Amino acid sequence: MRIGFNGLFLGRDATGSGQYARHLLQALLELDEGSEFWVFKPQERKTSGELDSGSDTAAPVRHVATLTGGRWRNLDKLWFEQVAFGRACRRARVDLCHVPYFASPVLSKVPTIVTIHDLIPLLLSEYRSSLAVKLYTLLVSAAARRADLIITDSQHSKQDIVAHLGIDRDRVRAIYLAAAPSCGVISDAAMLAHARQQYGLPKRYILYLGGFDRRKNLEVLLRAYARLLAMLDDAPPLVVAGRLPNEDTALFPNPRRMARELAVDARVIFTGWVAEEDKAALYSGALFFAFLSIYEGFGLMPLEAMACGTPVLAARAASLPEIVGPGGVLVDPTDVDEVAQKMAALVRDAEGRERLAAEALKQAARFDWKQTAEATLRAYRSVLECRGVR
Repeated sequence: MRIGFNGLFLGRDATGSGQYARHLLQALLELDEGSEFWVFKPQERKTSGELDSGSDTAAPVRHVATLTGGRWRNLDKLWFEQVAFGRACRRARVDLCHVPYFASPVLSKVPTIVTIHDLIPLLLSEYRSSLAVKLYTLLVSAAARRADLIITDSQHSKQDIVAHLGIDRDRVRAIYLAAAPSCGVISDAAMLAHARQQYGLPKRYILYLGGFDRRKNLEVLLRAYARLLAMLDDAPPLVVAGRLPNEDTALFPNPRRMARELAVDARVIFTGWVAEEDKAALYSGALFFAFLSIYEGFGLMPLEAMACGTPVLAARAASLPEIVGPGGVLVDPTDVDEVAQKMAALVRDAEGRERLAAEALKQAARFDWKQTAEATLRAYRSVLECRGVR
C-alpha cells in the first residue's frame, strides 16, 4: 500500500496539526507493515535539493513546486493543497492520499482521507472574520464532503462534523490521539530543579500551558485566580507558559494586560516559549494543570499533563470531558466562582491531588500513538476496499 501524505505541517510543532502529523507518521512507520509513505511538502525558496529528512521521521520529504515559488505564501499553500499535492500523488502512483488537517483537495482522482481536528472556523465566528478566511472555510468544507473518509480526534468532534458538514456518520471515524512519547512522570529532583531554574519557577505552582486565542479562556482563569488569592493567603503562583501574542487584539488578548488589570501580575509568572524537552518537567512539577478552553477538538495539553501524573482542572466543554475522564476535575468554564472554589480545593487537599494523579496516569494510558496508527491503517484499508483497490 503506497500512501501519499500531506506534510505541510511537519516541522511546525507549535501547532496541534504539526504534532499530530509528526507523531502519526512516525507511529505508522514504526508499525512496519509493508506500507510505503510518500511525504509531500510545498517547495520554498529557502529549501535546497529535492529530498529533505527534516520531517523528524524516517520518511523522506519530497518538495513540490508551487505557483509562486514561495513569494506568496497563502497562494502557494492553496495551490499546493488543491492542485500540486494531487498531481504529486498521481505521479507517484499512490493508492491513497491522507491530508492530516482540514484542507483536502476538492477534486481528487486518488482516494482521499482528510483529518479534521475541529470545526473552529465554522462554529466560532470570530475565527473567520475576513472574507478570505470565509471563502477558504467554504472551500475546505466542500472538499471534506467529497473525501472518501474523514478522521477526527474525538466523538464530540465527530458529532460536530456530522451535524455541521452534513456528512453521514459512517464516513466519519473518531480516532484518538495520544500524548508525546516524551511526556511522562519526572521525579528526578535535579531535572525538576533545572526546569524551575530555566523558567524562573517556585517549588509550588499552578500551571497553564497552551495558546492565547480567545477560546482558550485565559480571562476566566485569571479572574478565578484573583479570587483564589483573596481566599488563600498561601495560594501558589500561577504559571502561564507559552509564546505570548505579539499584539493585544480581540482574537488574541494579551494575558499580561489582563493580569495587570486584575492586580495579580505580581503573582503570575509568564515563562514565554517552552522547549518540547522541558514540558514533562514543567507538568510534573505543578500542583495541578488548569485548562479552561471552551472548545477543543481533542485537548492534547491536558492529556500531556495527565501523562506526567499531574491532576487537571478542565472545562466541562466540547471534547475535554471525553479526554480528561476521571483524571481531572471538570468545571463550568464561564463560572468564575466555581473555578476559584475548585482551584482552592485542589490547593488545600494534598491527598486528593494524589488520588487524582493516580487516576490521571490511568486515563492517559488509554491513549497511545501505536493504537492511533493501527486505527489509521485500518481506515486506509477500509477506503481501498470500498474502492476495490488491493
